[in-house]
Amino acid sequence: MARAKTAKIPLLFVNQVACQPLTGVCTSSSEDLLHFSFASVLPQGLVSLWLVQSLWLVLSLTFMVSSCSVRDSAPVNYHKHWDEIPDAVVQPVTKSKYGNPDSYTVLGKTYHVMKSAKGFSQQGIASWYGRKFHGQKTSSGEDYNMYAMTAAHKTLPIPVYVEVTNRDNGRKAIVRVNDRGPFHENRIIDLSYAAATRLGVTKTGTANVSIRVIDTNNGAFSHSTSASQFKAPVQSGNKTGDKIYVQVAAFATEENALQQLGKLQGEGFSDVRLHIESKKGRTLYRVRIGPLPTTRVARQLMGQLKQHNHHKLKIITYN
Repeated sequence: MARAKTAKIPLLFVNQVACQPLTGVCTSSSEDLLHFSFASVLPQGLVSLWLVQSLWLVLSLTFMVSSCSVRDSAPVNYHKHWDEIPDAVVQPVTKSKYGNPDSYTVLGKTYHVMKSAKGFSQQGIASWYGRKFHGQKTSSGEDYNMYAMTAAHKTLPIPVYVEVTNRDNGRKAIVRVNDRGPFHENRIIDLSYAAATRLGVTKTGTANVSIRVIDTNNGAFSHSTSASQFKAPVQSGNKTGDKIYVQVAAFATEENALQQLGKLQGEGFSDVRLHIESKKGRTLYRVRIGPLPTTRVARQLMGQLKQHNHHKLKIITYN
């Protein structure tokens, strides 16, 4: 970062840190793994906005690097098919107040944030991050939500929407970049757990991907793959190839949905799944059991659920 006469820039020092893949740990030849120092001499009575922004970014990156000693993992009680996870809803963007300095330094390497992402594309390796960072602040100041379709990139302006293509299996997903990383050699993007599930990266840990920025300024958000391409559910029915579920409840918050999911599992029900749907900016968390072989089995299951005081039940069929 550039120096100014009135202030010293926050500096991040890491002594010989060797990071293993995402599911591994970090080791250091020094007990003093991470040092952070900050000193400033500000003009009288004034607080420099760029200094505050720089400090915010450094603090978020400090947490990111220091958390490397803790193993990451997938969430508990989260079961979804990859094709049931919708893309991020693309909207016009305004540059974030935080997370967009001209440059920053991590692990001895300096990164320069792009002024514009128009037309940007890239190929490389993607990884993912999950429970270890869930609920923590991202570089943009937002809380990290591993169930949202988000991602981290080292130099793209924040926020920005990108289409990610898994070159190993052909799957595509649209994510919103709101964080910085991954700071591992050869990796270009860190995916949220939901995005990694959609792209088939959670089991392998990494994947060969290509990314391209979606232009949100022309009002025409063209997706080669989007949530609208997944067929909407219809009630009842029993055609060959249909996926049949019993919906137990729907919630506006993820926390309540996960509590219901855990309750059902505690009552002995298996194949309980959390289906997340986003429509017109509103997210619903639907707790369902399935897929089931026939509607007859679904009705039998509904009878068992009623015995446990679950009454707002419906049969859902995806064709």
